[in-house]
Amino acid sequence: MEKEHYTISVYTENNIGLLNRISAIFLKRHINLESLTTSESEIKDVYRFTIVVQVTQEQVKKIARQIEKQIEVIKVYYHKDDETIYQETALFKIASKLLFEERKIQNVIKEHNAHIVTVTPEFFVIEKTGRRRELEVLHEALKPYGLMQFVRSGRISVTKNRMQISRMLENFAYTE
Repeated sequence: MEKEHYTISVYTENNIGLLNRISAIFLKRHINLESLTTSESEIKDVYRFTIVVQVTQEQVKKIARQIEKQIEVIKVYYHKDDETIYQETALFKIASKLLFEERKIQNVIKEHNAHIVTVTPEFFVIEKTGRRRELEVLHEALKPYGLMQFVRSGRISVTKNRMQISRMLENFAYTE
């Protein structure tokens, strides 16, 4: 079987130690996490882990079953890239003098649809949201100007199709 990128969405209660147990599932299988993001979900008091891995379909199924065995986990979904809408965000910190002395940098920012989010006498910060490859291309374009700092977020994603987690939890709430 061929390896593909999968986005795994884990809906959970917000409990201490869960991240450690989830990451151990991947560690045992020697699977590298390409991206990991956690946040509140669309449901009150339910949190979402968004994990990106490159594995076979058989592996992602096994991983999902193992994660769902954790007590705090409500539901796990996995999707291929073409089934989701996803983005990442990057911040680039560069010396302010370059903004005024090196006009080409302004063209780079414009060409890549990036935005300046802050300017101080010492530095300015550029923000770019997009697919990982777009962020990597901008990173390469800005490297010659001397990056003071660079950071990229993990993937955030929503599915193209409706997810059943909200309906499932509504039904659960009525039966309690």
